[in-house]
Amino acid sequence: MSIRTILVDDEKLAIQGLELRLQAFDDIEIVATCHNGREAIRKIKTLKPDLVFLDIQMPGFDGFSVVQGIMDIDPPLFVFVTAYSEHAIKAFEAQAIDYLMKPVEPDRLADTMERVRSRLADRRTQDELERLRNVINEVAPNAADNLGSLDDESSSSTRFEKLINVKDRGQIFRVDVESIERIDAAGDYMCIYTADNSLILRETMKDLEKRLDPRTFQRVHRSTIVNLDQVRQVKPHTNGECFLVLESGAQVKVSRSYRDVVARFVH
Repeated sequence: MSIRTILVDDEKLAIQGLELRLQAFDDIEIVATCHNGREAIRKIKTLKPDLVFLDIQMPGFDGFSVVQGIMDIDPPLFVFVTAYSEHAIKAFEAQAIDYLMKPVEPDRLADTMERVRSRLADRRTQDELERLRNVINEVAPNAADNLGSLDDESSSSTRFEKLINVKDRGQIFRVDVESIERIDAAGDYMCIYTADNSLILRETMKDLEKRLDPRTFQRVHRSTIVNLDQVRQVKPHTNGECFLVLESGAQVKVSRSYRDVVARFVH
């Protein structure tokens, strides 16, 4: 029987490295990879995996917040992949929650998989879930605060577009909103950039903003909206400005008026 697995890490290379090492285990089936905590919570609740390799230190929703965010369902088995403090590691180890230190060593990963198989062979109990909750509250008492209005996310997210129809060059393109990297304004036209395409949409920025989830899409300049899930690096610049380096390698300047957007990446 395969072990349905999700990998969560804000560093793309870290996920790729773990994927490569997990190829050595025939029973591992990677059903999803996630680059942030919010996405991880959605995927875990939707896909209901057996196992999650979870980075602790991520911008915004960290690993502790992810665990808090799925407490209302039967949780998967978590393996923390982290460079976290020794105190936190010992606390989790005491509760039989496994962990891996970065960089992940193949021999250590093999030991972890043995523990995973053993744990999955035994049905997890409500008592164990309660112990998990207690450990999270002890090690990261503020983790629940990071959830904000997550309980209302499933209902509120329906207000925002998942797909945008763009008529461009005589064709109609159906654009997955999550694939949008950034949006630039040019009068009453919007230039929508994805990893492999750019499209022109006749719409004002004000109207387009109403269609996009503000928890993900934020204005960083008077004429630019950025998908925060696509941000991979923050590079300081002069006069209080900075650049956001996106997944594709593109750089977007953040003006001083929008410095609060950058603050969420600084911990």
